[in-house]
Parts: sequence; C-alpha cells; structure tokens
Amino acid sequence: MALELKQLEGKPWYYGLGIGAAIAVALYLLVNYQVPPNFTEMRARIAGKKNEIAQLEEKINQGRAAERRLPQLREEVRRIELDLQRLLLILPTQRNTEELIKKIEALTRQGDFFLKKFAPKEYVNKEFYAEWPIEIQIDGTYHNLALFFDKMARFSRIINVEDLMMGGYTDTVAGRTINANFTAKTFIYLGDQEETDKGKAGAGGAAPPRPAGG
Repeated sequence: MALELKQLEGKPWYYGLGIGAAIAVALYLLVNYQVPPNFTEMRARIAGKKNEIAQLEEKINQGRAAERRLPQLREEVRRIELDLQRLLLILPTQRNTEELIKKIEALTRQGDFFLKKFAPKEYVNKEFYAEWPIEIQIDGTYHNLALFFDKMARFSRIINVEDLMMGGYTDTVAGRTINANFTAKTFIYLGDQEETDKGKAGAGGAAPPRPAGG
C-alpha cells in the first residue's frame, strides 16, 4: 500500500494531490462504515453468566453433603467466571483511562505518529451503558493512519472512530504528511449500577448519580 516517493518525481503537483485524496476517501469509508456493537445481546449474555454463577454457588451451598459433586460444580463456576471476564474486557465496568492511554501511545510509537491531543470527555449515559468519547489528534502518514485504525480495532474493548478530519502538510516534518483529528468512542457497562439504583429508588430512596469510574 505504501507509495514510493520516487514514483512522484517529475509528476505535476496535482498528481500527488489526487493520490492523497483517493487514500483519504478510502480511510473515510474504512472508519465510517462500521457495524455497531449489539449492546442488548452483550447485556443479556452478561446477565445470563451472572445468573448462572449465582445458581451454581447456591447449589454449592445447598449440596455440601454431596462432597463428590463439589469439585465439578466449582470447576463449572470457574469456567463461567472466565467467560464473564472475557465479556467485561469487551464492555468494561470502568474507564481504565491510564491503560487506554498507554495502548494509544504504544500505537503512535509503532506507527511513528506524534500524539498531539488525547482529551477524554464526559460520559453520555444510555440505558445500561455509557458512551465515553475521547478526542484525539495525531500527525503521521496516510499509510500508517490506516494501520493505526486497524490495530485499534483489535483492542479487546470496543472502540469506534467518529468525526475523522484530515489535513495535509506541504512541508513534511520528520516524514509526517497528514494531521488527523477524530473522536474515539468507547463504552462502559452500567448494568450493575443501574440495577442497584432501581432497587434503591423502589425502596423509597432517591437513586444516586452514576459513578464516573476509574
């Protein structure tokens, strides 16, 4: 995908501009045509796993007389807990800001980007999850920007890229040819907090505000 600079020597200025525009359109399509995550299905799976764990733990407590079955039940609990942990990596219950910053910084180093801006914004609360937008600005190249988005899409947690805007540099600095501004939107699971709030409100108390997370 990389374009040798030698191929542009002797070409009119609009030749390089046309190539850059074509790549920009390809990046725009790559970023904007994403399949939205099925939060309802994830919520049902998380609730189902927690319910299975609760039922199995109840069986353990009730079945201590049948000692020979306890190891089997404990192993089943361990397996379901691992499934739950994998789901919560995709849709975590906290922001984990420091970990996310480290991952983004690692990607910028790998792609020879200059990270100019990483600005987390406030939550946007939905039914049982919250959207967490983060404004990011980087300098780099068209080719490496495509790789950057591809690697970010492989993170364990869901991250969508929105509002991508790109501009070119006439005088390249350290080989960087573009400036990219975009919003990386990730998501926080609020199911447990939502159920607690409803329980308190139903008992006659006011539901507390949802925590911002760590």
